[in-house]
Amino acid sequence: MSKINVLVVEDESIVSKDIQHSLKKLGYNIVGSSATAEKAIELAKSEHPDVVLMDIMLKGEMNGIKAADEIRKSCAIPVIFLTAYADESTLSKAKVTEPYGYILKPFKEIDLHTTIEMAIYKHGREQEIVKQRDLLFSLVENKDANEQGYVFVKSNSKLVKLKNEDIYYIEALKDYVVIHTLKTRYTIHSTMKDIDAKMGKEKFVRVHRSFIVQLSRIATIEYPNLTLENIDKSIPIGGSYRDDLNKRIKLV
Repeated sequence: MSKINVLVVEDESIVSKDIQHSLKKLGYNIVGSSATAEKAIELAKSEHPDVVLMDIMLKGEMNGIKAADEIRKSCAIPVIFLTAYADESTLSKAKVTEPYGYILKPFKEIDLHTTIEMAIYKHGREQEIVKQRDLLFSLVENKDANEQGYVFVKSNSKLVKLKNEDIYYIEALKDYVVIHTLKTRYTIHSTMKDIDAKMGKEKFVRVHRSFIVQLSRIATIEYPNLTLENIDKSIPIGGSYRDDLNKRIKLV
């Protein structure tokens, strides 16, 4: 198993050397060290470390919080904050950058090891979720696949081909989206915004912030609800979606 590469950002030379010494003892590889936020960003982009240990209070125009935010946006590398300051104001500012952990100085090696391993694991899981979501829509984003009328959804450890015509409705459920067919439901990591943009407007219509339905499956509409063919479920129609629905259905 390859070693985890770590970038150390600490403006106190002695502290930086102590951190690097501890990291090497724990089996990590040091890909670089920096005393400034600007240099840290450069190293993150050039060395692509697996994780960054970032002191919050750095000397210079840019502090560790701003550097972490830039690294998160441009490199998608997990950042762990090193700080001797645990006051609420500092933590509130740091939380905005979505760090993968905090280590209070002075620290114990076991805390350093545990926090890094948890950050690597969490980041890996997040990347896997992104891959699954991208894989789900890899064909939808392709014009030919859209015209063919199907998508692939991940079900357990395999991908299942799902025809658009078999989708009755799509429902938002917190951090997940549930795709409903007549007999089966598929739960995926995505957002309604992504689904709405990629399923296509020709066959699907959003009727509520939490529901997208297939137009051809609508059986009855009695505001503020609608029903679908062969499914005993009433789906709400949001007020802001009513006009669009009226335009999309065929009135005679």
